[in-house]
Amino acid sequence: MPFTIEGVVPWGRTMEEYCGMFDLGERDLRGRILGCGDGPASFNAEMSALGYSVVSVDPLYAFSAKAIEKRVEETHDIIIEQLALNRDDFVWTYVPSLPALGQRRMWAMRKFLEDFGRGLSDGRYVDASLPDLPYDDNSFDLALSSHFLFLYSQEFDLNFHIQALEEMLRVAPEARAFPLLQVGGAPSPHVQGVIDAFSAQDIQARIEEVPYEFQRGGSRMLRLRRISQT
Repeated sequence: MPFTIEGVVPWGRTMEEYCGMFDLGERDLRGRILGCGDGPASFNAEMSALGYSVVSVDPLYAFSAKAIEKRVEETHDIIIEQLALNRDDFVWTYVPSLPALGQRRMWAMRKFLEDFGRGLSDGRYVDASLPDLPYDDNSFDLALSSHFLFLYSQEFDLNFHIQALEEMLRVAPEARAFPLLQVGGAPSPHVQGVIDAFSAQDIQARIEEVPYEFQRGGSRMLRLRRISQT
């Protein structure tokens, strides 16, 4: 099925959120980072403004800034309404209220849109997607997947998850994925299968607590690391 912007649910996340979701320290931030499925997040824009190195890949980047902005405007109120109906499924410590959350999300997406044209020219935003990345082996120090792998476990099977993470580990010695929950909040059925598959390949695979939780129960990431790099 071809990728269409009508199927996109834009949800911008900030550099602060990325640092929490992936437990990123200064050493991580100073490496070459690849974000897989970043969408309209401000992580790349904020990091680049501070002099860090980030490349984001997403099929969304095939569309114009105007088309992405239009989709953001079309879906914002719908997403907020859905969150209001299911507010008990979320932890309201990172942000205190739905209006504050909406403001933060829109700030992140506006930051992304302001940076998008420049980032395309610089090669920081690339139209690509897992499990096929247009980069040589070891092009990055760290590969991240935010709110894609495991979240859509009904749409993507275990084999897809293994292939996607193998590709992330091809271009970087370490890969991290967050969260480990499906849409709706249930644990992903693929997590243990992924851990078993990579452990058999002598790749360090472990679940770690992170200092971020918005989706209730979603405070853990999967960290994969080539043992030869530890």
